[in-house]
Amino acid sequence: MMMKLLFSTAFLLMFFINVQPDPTPEVDAYWAEVSRTVADGDFEGYAALYHEDAVLVNGISGESYPISDALDGWEQGFLDTQDGKMSASVEFRFSKRIHGETTAHDTGIFCYTSQMEGEEPQPIYVHFQGLLVKKDGQWVMTMEYQMAPATIEEWEALK
Repeated sequence: MMMKLLFSTAFLLMFFINVQPDPTPEVDAYWAEVSRTVADGDFEGYAALYHEDAVLVNGISGESYPISDALDGWEQGFLDTQDGKMSASVEFRFSKRIHGETTAHDTGIFCYTSQMEGEEPQPIYVHFQGLLVKKDGQWVMTMEYQMAPATIEEWEALK
């Protein structure tokens, strides 16, 4: 009987010692900030959401390069959004999420929609993975993997 009590106590202690706060709300706030910066055309804010050594893996083109190169290509869209020449938005839906206290890996689909003034909205759906770390109390992305185009049906299935 004493052995059962010791085993149960040890098991409970291990459980409570290993329980860590769920970082999912913080990671959700990160993705919400990505959406906000895109909608507002806040290029500086958007760029700050990436680790300085972050990498974009583009499975669509078969290339991998520093995020700074990708940001150079995306900056004009932010400026056009900020100037009112276009509107932009990005939404995320997740199929798998693995979060630790200071690391997070999310898999899902994003829908990026741009609309030039006077034109129809242009949504694109992309399967993606994001690898984040919590650095100095802030979540930043270290790797964005844009895997392949997705369909609207795949997007809707993640509701």
